[in-house]
Amino acid sequence: MVGQYGGGAFVLIYLFFLVILGIPVMTMEFAMGRAGQRSPARLYQQLEPKGSKWHLHGYVAMAGNYILMMFYTSVAGWMLDYFVRTAGGQFVGADTDGVAAQFSQMLGDPLRMTLFMGIIVVLGFLVCSFSLQKGLERITKWMMVALLVIMVVLAINSVCTAGGSQGLRFYLVPDLARMKKVGIGNVVAGAMNQAFFTLSVGMGGMAIFGSYIEKEHSLMGESVHIIVLDTLVAVLAGIIMFPACFTYGLEVNAGPSLLFDTMATVFNNMTGGRWWGTLFFLFMVFAALSTVLGVCENILAMVRELTGLSRPKGALLCGVGIFLLALTTALGYSVLHFQPCLLYTSPSPR
Repeated sequence: MVGQYGGGAFVLIYLFFLVILGIPVMTMEFAMGRAGQRSPARLYQQLEPKGSKWHLHGYVAMAGNYILMMFYTSVAGWMLDYFVRTAGGQFVGADTDGVAAQFSQMLGDPLRMTLFMGIIVVLGFLVCSFSLQKGLERITKWMMVALLVIMVVLAINSVCTAGGSQGLRFYLVPDLARMKKVGIGNVVAGAMNQAFFTLSVGMGGMAIFGSYIEKEHSLMGESVHIIVLDTLVAVLAGIIMFPACFTYGLEVNAGPSLLFDTMATVFNNMTGGRWWGTLFFLFMVFAALSTVLGVCENILAMVRELTGLSRPKGALLCGVGIFLLALTTALGYSVLHFQPCLLYTSPSPR
């Protein structure tokens, strides 16, 4: 998003929206979840005044969760695919164009796209069906700490490259000329959309977690902690990627492929890069799965409240539904012409 919307100006506006919209909206969602003690499908009915229509938003929130999983399961599948490719040494010796070609090859392989997307869907709802969140939470916490440590190491390595200063200048220094070229309205709208998307607010994603927060915890304090940590990881990612882009000649506006092209190229130019890369993408898989599990739990809670199904049966029903819907994205780059949730339309971002 930063690359596509012109760099530092987007970052500044994004941070502005996190403060004026992210904190209050997340706090309100937490408050509704804690007060209603229900999933978004039912909490509005629990809280709304008689005769009002707030409960209709519960169904909108449910649709939003399904739409998110229609494409995010494929993105998580990309992470898993790159873990397998990196561990198998498929990027060893490849130049920048060779690395980029593998991303396009992945998008154009319908069986591979479907396989890894399906693995993510199965893992997500399998864990939810057995109610194993506590055990997975412990593992994920350690994996996220390890990912953060690796990102700090990679950020230092990236800043010290030949294009380090140029990349940091693009990323952190607002340039009004670039902003005008993209379109001021486009940059503002993109930054606001990203602020909502990165925090999963507006579709009940945080309300379900609000129902789990104990009353001795401050809801605004929890919101601030989440936003600060989320932003720290995002900023670190940018510090890794943009100096590397200017060092190795990668297009900063390449879109969703930028993470994969940049990181695979960085690891190719590091001592022991294959193993650093394998660990990085493994931890990224866990990071993606943590989001998938959160949304899957939200969807499952809503479906169970609406149907009365048991947890295993509800997980099976939801998993089949998400898999079928997500095929529109997994196959949208190669087989299907119906592409409602693709992040960009061309299989070759170059």
